[in-house]
Formats: sequence, structure tokens, C-alpha cells
Amino acid sequence: MQGQIDKYKTLLATLTAAERASYFNQNSVSPVANITPAPAKSQSAGTAVSAAMSQRGKPYVWGAAGPDAYDCSGLTMWAWGQAGVSLPHQSAEQQAMLPAVDRSQLQPGDLVFFGSPAYHVGMYIGNGMFVQAPTSGDVVKVSSLGSMSDYSGAGRPG
Repeated sequence: MQGQIDKYKTLLATLTAAERASYFNQNSVSPVANITPAPAKSQSAGTAVSAAMSQRGKPYVWGAAGPDAYDCSGLTMWAWGQAGVSLPHQSAEQQAMLPAVDRSQLQPGDLVFFGSPAYHVGMYIGNGMFVQAPTSGDVVKVSSLGSMSDYSGAGRPG
């Protein structure tokens, strides 16, 4: 699995900053827009969603896990950590350890994964939206789940 993950990292690294931004910016919302997540079904999910949303506007930095900058799995790891849930700092490892959730059953706080094996992760906040740390040169922000063509599944921490 690590070989496939490295393949995706290498592929993403070949894209220019503009190409990565274009890929991840489709249907994104301003990082400072007044967005209210849907109510979470559990207190821990609500804590994780609030934590992730509070980091909007902070820069993406590969390998970062907060509190000043994040990569995608660093954001989800940090946010769920605020709710007392421990996650690894790697998208595919997060996906492998969590119980799968059907896309039609997504709830705020669920992690949404992209690529197979997963090379990107974000946190679903309801109403077809998710918060993510997308790519170098970008910031933590809310995006439309429908804008991502390589959705590969979801998992429910906590």
C-alpha cells in the first residue's frame, strides 16, 4: 500500500501550484465565508467539526498537523484529537482504520477520502460540503464534495 501512496504523492508533486490549486479550488468557498455546519449527531463529532472549521484560512504545509498550518490528514487528525479521538497522520491509514460509511449516510464529522489508496482526506460538515486542507499554496477551506471527481469512500471516527 505504501508504494501506491508514494505513487500518488509523486503524481501530485508533478503538478504545478496553479494546477493543484485549480484541481482543489473547484467549487470552493472563501475560507472566511460565514458557513454553518449541519448539526452533528454526537458531541465528539460536533467538537471535531468545530475544531476543523476554526482552522479555516490557515495555510497548507505538507506534513503539518497544526496549530499554525496543516496538510489534509494533519487537519483531520488534529480536529478529531480535540474530541479525544486518535487518528494516524496519513490519509490511507485513516481510511483503513475507520468503519466505512455509505455516501448516502454521511454525517457531519465523517471523514471523506479521495483516490485509491486514499491520498486526500477532508471532514464532511453537511449539506454536501466538507472542510479540507487542499494543497500547497492554499489554505484550509470549505469545498463542495461534488466538486471532487475521485471520491473513494468515507469513514466515521469516534
